[in-house]
Amino acid sequence: MIRRIGVLTSGGDAPGMNAAIRTVVRTAIHFGIEPYAIYRGYHGMIRGEIEPMSSRSVSGIIQRGGTVLKSARSQSFMTPEGRAKAVEQLKEHAIDAVVVIGGDGSFRGALELDKLGIKIIGIPGTIDNDIACTDYCIGFDTAVNTALDAVNKIRDTASSHERVYVIEVMGRHSGYIALYSGLAGGADAILIPEVPYRLDEVCTKLEEANAKGKTHSIIMVAEGAAGDPEAGRLPSDSPSVQVANYVQEKTGYETRMTILGHIQRGGAPTVNDRLLASRLAYHAMELLHQGKTGKMVGEADHKIKSWNLDYALAQEKQLDLEYYHLANILASI
Repeated sequence: MIRRIGVLTSGGDAPGMNAAIRTVVRTAIHFGIEPYAIYRGYHGMIRGEIEPMSSRSVSGIIQRGGTVLKSARSQSFMTPEGRAKAVEQLKEHAIDAVVVIGGDGSFRGALELDKLGIKIIGIPGTIDNDIACTDYCIGFDTAVNTALDAVNKIRDTASSHERVYVIEVMGRHSGYIALYSGLAGGADAILIPEVPYRLDEVCTKLEEANAKGKTHSIIMVAEGAAGDPEAGRLPSDSPSVQVANYVQEKTGYETRMTILGHIQRGGAPTVNDRLLASRLAYHAMELLHQGKTGKMVGEADHKIKSWNLDYALAQEKQLDLEYYHLANILASI
């Protein structure tokens, strides 16, 4: 029987994490389970930064971005000694199970705890949306809407000055933000890690659009886009730097670059993220209450489901390239 749980957030923060924390705490209380906060992720777990929570502890946080539990990287947790210390702290605080809210790295840490006999449940929270077995992760909808808002505003000035704008968004290994915001924002080209590209082809597309009377363009670039090996790129250059320099040199069009950076992580979560976080967290607590652990929860086909965590981590999430194909069609007309 689980009498006391700990909840932590780890890795990059994502809008909606606070909504998930709120649901974990209040649902735990509903089931007669004592909720405890583990501050600063696995780093705080090792240091014993563990405190009891009440329903009032999570009052007024559902609309806030970031995470009230804080987040921190932990090199120590990557060692057997660090993980042993973490388990020791959990036992000292009589924590029976841990709810981990985060992305791939956070889940791999949870799996290590599972191997050491700690009951765990994972809730996917990452703006990259790159966790398998769930259609959407907490934070993605807010991040992509933040990126889209920036695209809309940059398009205004691009149109006014008749320029090409290269907009770089987050996504080291995943093109979800670039693809979704690019398609929704009417980008003329979208460059993502999942699809190789040639900048000569991008320039040709811009020149064809210009010949039809289009005087400004938007190019969306994921930060992890591989780059065009034939276009030349310094090791320190981001892909957007390469794209902007190459396009201006090749076409002669005035080109500007904007890197949105960590603005995509912040802000109040959207309705979709608040609802998703609440539903996922409630289902996670139901599983714990039923004694089911070693799992992650996710949304698939609009339903909340669960999978064994080791199975989920062994899968690779596939980007739906129909969106990419559609974006190319719409940009070529």
